[in-house]
Amino acid sequence: MAITMNYFFLSAMFILIFLFTSLDFTAAQIGVCYGRNGAGLPPPSRVVQLFKQYNIKRMRIYDTDQATLEALRGSGIELTVGILNMQLQDIANSRPNADRWVQTNIRNYGNVNFRTIIVGNEVSPIRGDTQQYVPFLLNAMRNIRAALDAASLGSIKVTTAIETEVVDPTTNFPPSKGDFKAEVRPFLDPIVAFLSDTGAPLFANIYPFFAYLNNKAQISFNYAFLQPNSGITADGVYYDNLYYALVDVMNAALEKSAARVSGAASADQGGPKKPPPEVGGGESGVPTAGSGDATSSVENARIYNNNLVRVVKNGTPRRPGKPIETYIFAMFDESDKPGSEMEKHFGLFNANGDPKYPMNFN
Repeated sequence: MAITMNYFFLSAMFILIFLFTSLDFTAAQIGVCYGRNGAGLPPPSRVVQLFKQYNIKRMRIYDTDQATLEALRGSGIELTVGILNMQLQDIANSRPNADRWVQTNIRNYGNVNFRTIIVGNEVSPIRGDTQQYVPFLLNAMRNIRAALDAASLGSIKVTTAIETEVVDPTTNFPPSKGDFKAEVRPFLDPIVAFLSDTGAPLFANIYPFFAYLNNKAQISFNYAFLQPNSGITADGVYYDNLYYALVDVMNAALEKSAARVSGAASADQGGPKKPPPEVGGGESGVPTAGSGDATSSVENARIYNNNLVRVVKNGTPRRPGKPIETYIFAMFDESDKPGSEMEKHFGLFNANGDPKYPMNFN
């Protein structure tokens, strides 16, 4: 009997060890966006030191700044880099240009831990400042994907980042109704198909802060800032925070998009439907100033960002148990950033490297 019990005990322990070693715990790690559009910011070498000092495992940058890439050599930090909107046409129109981009910015930095390449940022046919890049985005993504594969760098994901304004506002509630606006579907559906084919997530910049700021009459502070609250039930599904609800609106939109594309392909080819891509939290955060009222404050930013680290580990009601790859915006205030005053005040750290408020990145 003792032998039998020991056998089952050892078997159970083996299974547990296997499960723990098989799980992707890194998927639960949060990252931070590092922008350099400000005066008096520390050099990249100091920034990398701060990431390591505070155990921030992932970094998102919006270009391929060579000084930053040099500073990241051998650091072990997982890096997501961006291709600027203004670069899309050259890369889309020429596969050799994509090959050169990969050689210059990726292959030349063999000891940098590249995770994802975000091709373009918030390109959309309904945004006046980015609609000129719409014809080039998908082909640029394809060319970068092909260039990476040719360079034996297939583990690096290729995606793009979108904003929540591409979602039809009439489908925001319940989250299961989520769908893209009709005018962006011809643009986004083929991109979703590409991501489904390649197994890459779609990065969505999701800010409950702005939803709350513009609709305080209907959204409670605790619900928007991921604090304990009574939550809401939609279609029989319980949501205890707005971030989960917004992510699941995007999840539902991706499911409908993938069904449109896969349904057409299945009808033509008789093949199975492809699963939709996962949603990555490309950006999220709260400014410490600039809203004109108390909504943007150091305390509110502390509350939201610490809670965000916690909630992205668990997955949403629509995709439970699937951690959400998320990047807090941003490492520093950026005094030269265009846009509203709020855009300049999202920093987690002061320029001297001191944190604005306590943060737990684990």
